Amino acid sequence: MAKAEGISAFLNAKQMSKLNRLVLNSRYVVEGTLAGRHRSAQRGASTEFADHRSYMPGDDIKRIDWKVLGRTDKYFIRRYQDETNLRVYLLVDRSGSMNYTSSVDLPTKYSYACSLAAAIGYVVLKARDSIGMYIYGEKMDASLPCKNSFNELNNSLKILQGYKPANGTAGADVMHQIAETINRRAMIVVISDLLDDQHEIIKALAHFRKNLHDVIVFHTFDPVELSLDLKRGAEFEDLENGERMIADPRAIAKEYKDLMGEFIETYRGACAEMKVDYRVVKTDEPMDTFVRAYLEERKRLSR
Repeated sequence: MAKAEGISAFLNAKQMSKLNRLVLNSRYVVEGTLAGRHRSAQRGASTEFADHRSYMPGDDIKRIDWKVLGRTDKYFIRRYQDETNLRVYLLVDRSGSMNYTSSVDLPTKYSYACSLAAAIGYVVLKARDSIGMYIYGEKMDASLPCKNSFNELNNSLKILQGYKPANGTAGADVMHQIAETINRRAMIVVISDLLDDQHEIIKALAHFRKNLHDVIVFHTFDPVELSLDLKRGAEFEDLENGERMIADPRAIAKEYKDLMGEFIETYRGACAEMKVDYRVVKTDEPMDTFVRAYLEERKRLSR
């Protein structure tokens, strides 16, 4: 049997069915290229009122606000919030630490991240929005343009499928590079374990927000990374530099969990301050279940 490729390698028919009616909405003004549901930075002819400007010769008199004329004896034109499609860029981390799994029954963090990227891409395109992708490890590995096409998503996922986790990581540098190249307001979805220089990663996320992008971070973990729930002594290996050490997990579990908690709360707090949507994702949670719950929650909170 031929190996599944593209979207079918990451999502089955049942999962696609669960994702069909979901929508990823932006919380901020965006700039797109197609008619859609999202507020745009451009003024146009949608039905949502934006503001007024003074009447100028040549303007359509149907757009004059007669009530304002009656109050001020001056002519003003009503301007409306144009609606646009959303451009979503997926940033998929393939650094060495993403190759971790604690069990043969669980996917690696990288494999889970790929499936999560496929699910988000599928939801975005079903809503007639556009999807692009960046793949990075020790450097920028692939930059795939934002397109409103299932064929393009399929090709992007084939490329993603061809990559394996790298050795090291350069997440912050790559994010700054990406932030410099996306000139129009968009949505940025980071799928990573963020095991990098924490201060530099936060600065990189701030770079996206400074450029007025809507940012989502899916902080991806294997469940054992959160709890260190191992019952006997083990040899631990750093997947990025190969260093090894032997330790009894039971002896260090409390200190480890405290440090991990601080690590997560630092990201959570920084993201909250920057108005970045931050979620911890565990690889033992069914991917489609997580996506559905997250998008439904986001929809409720954006009302």
